[in-house]
Amino acid sequence: MSYWLLKSEPNVFSWQDQMRRGDTGEPWTGVRNHSAKLNLMAMKTGDQAFFYHSNIGKEIVGIVTVIREAYPDPTAADGPWVCVDVRAAIALPTPLTLKRIKEDPTLQEMALIKLSRLSVQPVTDDQWRRVCHLSGLPA
Repeated sequence: MSYWLLKSEPNVFSWQDQMRRGDTGEPWTGVRNHSAKLNLMAMKTGDQAFFYHSNIGKEIVGIVTVIREAYPDPTAADGPWVCVDVRAAIALPTPLTLKRIKEDPTLQEMALIKLSRLSVQPVTDDQWRRVCHLSGLPA
C-alpha cells in the first residue's frame, strides 16, 4: 500500500462534503498539473491519502481510501487528465496544522513543505506514521 496527500480548498470541497458521499465516494477531479497527474496514475485501490484543507485552515483533517484507480477525468475538456475515486475512511481526532507539521523535525522532507503547491503528493511510510501519531491515530 502507498500513501498520499490530497489537497482541497474547503470552501470548494471540504472534508464534510467528502464524508457526505458515504460509501459511493467521490471522483478526485480537476487536477491540472502533470506531476500531480502522475501521482494519481500511480494510486492503487486500497491506497490511503490524507485529506488536506488548503488555503483555508491549512490542516490535515481526515483520511480517504482509493476505491477506483485512474481513469479519464470527465471534467477535462483538454488534455489527457485523470482522476481517481476516493471514499472517506476516518476523520483525524486532532487535525494537524501546516504550522505543526513545519515545526516537527521528522516531517521536514514532506512534500507538503518541499512542494507546497503540488495538489496530489506522495507520503512516505515514516511520514504517514508520524502524522497519524501527532493527530491522535494509531499508525
